[in-house]
Amino acid sequence: MLVYLWEYLSQYYYLTLLVIASYFFILSLANHYEMWRFTLASEIFDGPLVSVLIPARNEEQFIERCIKSLQNQMYKNYEILVLNDNSTDNTLGILNSIAAADSRVRVFNGKPLPDDWYGKPFALHQLEQQARGEILIFTDADTVHTPTSIAWAVTNMRGLKADLISGYVGQIFQSFGEIITVPLMFFLTGFVIPLFLNRFVKVNWFAAAIGQFIAVRREVFSAIGGCESFKKKTSEDIYMCRYIRGKGYRTRFLSITDHVKCQMYNGYRSAIEGIGKNTFDFLGKNSILLFFLIIVVFFFLFFPFPLLFLCIAYSSRWTLHILIVVLLYTLTWLFMFLGQRLNWWYGFLWPLLFLNLIYMAAWSWFRTVSGRGFTWKDRSVS
Repeated sequence: MLVYLWEYLSQYYYLTLLVIASYFFILSLANHYEMWRFTLASEIFDGPLVSVLIPARNEEQFIERCIKSLQNQMYKNYEILVLNDNSTDNTLGILNSIAAADSRVRVFNGKPLPDDWYGKPFALHQLEQQARGEILIFTDADTVHTPTSIAWAVTNMRGLKADLISGYVGQIFQSFGEIITVPLMFFLTGFVIPLFLNRFVKVNWFAAAIGQFIAVRREVFSAIGGCESFKKKTSEDIYMCRYIRGKGYRTRFLSITDHVKCQMYNGYRSAIEGIGKNTFDFLGKNSILLFFLIIVVFFFLFFPFPLLFLCIAYSSRWTLHILIVVLLYTLTWLFMFLGQRLNWWYGFLWPLLFLNLIYMAAWSWFRTVSGRGFTWKDRSVS
């Protein structure tokens, strides 16, 4: 009886796998085309005042490199604001030395963190209060900018009539653990969310942003209540974009790989903690939704890989079918990595990425519901 039941259900399982794999593959190509087709080259080098806002907490290793790259911009009218967010290392000393030699750089000391705020949103809030620009660019202290990054932002906001733009910056990996963790942030915007729909429908779930680089019109940012609207969110970049999209403003997700580079994390554990703290929060801390997605990821995204070997071993009539599924998943990730100017062979690691996603989601859930929270930049986040 069980054998007949499995035979009956398996045909729908394999068909579902093929549909999902085909959707991912086709959409990955469509999203890559969307970003390539509508990303404009830097053409505007003067215009409204742009405020570049950088929160810095214990960033002595990266902050000087970041600011120096921003001091060398081809765009003329901009200021650089940096918040020393109660650093315990030499971040402030480095900042003061840079600011003393360049009037465009303004340094502020962060206030004590209130109980009803998370660290990064509060840092961004303090910077936004001091900014004078018509356009705000939020960027991280570990980014490195080419001389065209600000001009690129202004050009694309004006050319695409966008109120907020963000996208993929060039990622730098220095360990295997980073390779199987950081690319998971490509998953939704790479081949789940149809990016082209941002041009036609005003659904905030299609909105996407990455906090390494977000450019937004000051007027629009104020319309959602500024950082107050996401002051208790760990994935503040996503919620900022969702709220702006929800108000009917235009958001675009593009490719910034040629203009901004970043090594987000230093090793596997750092990557798990950095991305994992946002995973459950991204789902609105909904346990049912999280466990449903874990089941989906295991059976429909990871399991096809070991299933292929089982089918071969038992000469299953579904062997060719599952081989096509595995091939489509592999090509999807190959094209994703190539589109981000990364090594093509990373694409063969997709089973490890999905297995790692399951672990990270479960870890994020456990740390949240157990009350242990997360420690990030020497701060506790619940």
